Amino acid sequence: MMKKAVIGLRQQYLPYALGFSALGIVGMFLPLASVGGKSVSVLSGVLAAFSGGSPFSWLLPAAAALAIASLALGIQNVFRPTVAGARIWVLAAALNAAAMTVLLFAGKSVVDGLGLLPGSFMVRNFGAGYWLMLAASFILLVLVMRAAKLNVGYIVLTILAIIWLFPILWIFLTALRKETGYYVGYFIPRGFTLDNFVNLFNNASVLPFGRWYVNTLIVAGCGCLINAAIILSVAFVLSRTRFKGRTTFMKILMIIGMFPGFMSMLAVYNILKGLGLNQSLLALIVVGAAGAAMGYHVCKGFFDTIPKALDEAATLDGASRWQIFTRITIPLSKPIAIYTLLTNFLGAWSDYIFPSMLFGDQQSNYTVAVGLYWMTDFRRIDSYYTQFAAGALVVALPIVILFICLQRFYVEGLSGSVKG
Repeated sequence: MMKKAVIGLRQQYLPYALGFSALGIVGMFLPLASVGGKSVSVLSGVLAAFSGGSPFSWLLPAAAALAIASLALGIQNVFRPTVAGARIWVLAAALNAAAMTVLLFAGKSVVDGLGLLPGSFMVRNFGAGYWLMLAASFILLVLVMRAAKLNVGYIVLTILAIIWLFPILWIFLTALRKETGYYVGYFIPRGFTLDNFVNLFNNASVLPFGRWYVNTLIVAGCGCLINAAIILSVAFVLSRTRFKGRTTFMKILMIIGMFPGFMSMLAVYNILKGLGLNQSLLALIVVGAAGAAMGYHVCKGFFDTIPKALDEAATLDGASRWQIFTRITIPLSKPIAIYTLLTNFLGAWSDYIFPSMLFGDQQSNYTVAVGLYWMTDFRRIDSYYTQFAAGALVVALPIVILFICLQRFYVEGLSGSVKG
């Protein structure tokens, strides 16, 4: 007998979703983890969590409760389908999938907190029960969302966001970790502290991070302004003027730009050494400015879209090339100018290869990229790793501030500027 169709539901997905809900329940009886030949199931872990353990141990009862709730909602929706019931099922399935994902990262804290398994737990020690529940929770969520006519793309975006944010969260938690050492085997720290940030700037005799930070600000700031000025000027000349050898000049710049910059590092270093500029911040600024013109392509393409009639009208009014560039072209090109400033700042801020060769053992002139790598040397990484994580967060701060302050210029178009 055919069931009555419900508007707003794809009922053909409901039985399959119920089947995967049942698979999640089956996973509760299978081994959650196995260490040293001994295994523990989700149910035994739930009972142990009620008897005591770490705060993270309550993830197991929460995951089990959500799996049971999903099964109950599945039975209800299969036999009495409603749009509201399907959406509630989606919420329960999403929470179940989230709980199983968090359990993946907090597994060591959960299992070690229960005290049911000997030895040290690792993610590879998760058993068939956990992996079955994890897979079933995500497949269930996809099927229920399809049944409720919700866009499954949100799940893909959420998974990608978790993958992208995981390294950031790892560094953030490591920077706040109280325990020292490079590898600790668990994701969530057992203790939190701000001492890593304090020690990062206090130990100037051994770790002059404050000096490295100022060095990088000087190089990135100067490089950002000088390089952007050169690129915008070259792009304007090649876009708005015509002269003999222009096409040949652009072809030469394009061919040279195809070769990786590190191919000429040794030659550039020897030239700087002959000039007495090696192991100095000025060398980084000079080298960056010397090759800036080869990055004109994007800016030239943007300038080509600005009507030349504006230049002609300004010329009739007596404007010079410099006035046209500064008062017409640049105001109409804020998005590309901001893009050029940001990319040059980021390039100088995160550059490592050439500065590491240039400065050698001159530690006081290090930039943050070279300094952070120095901290991760095998002889120092165990002592400085938490401070390295704190330094990585501090290094990211100017980039975040710049993007927040300048991102509004990305959405500005030519239309709003031309109207004035």
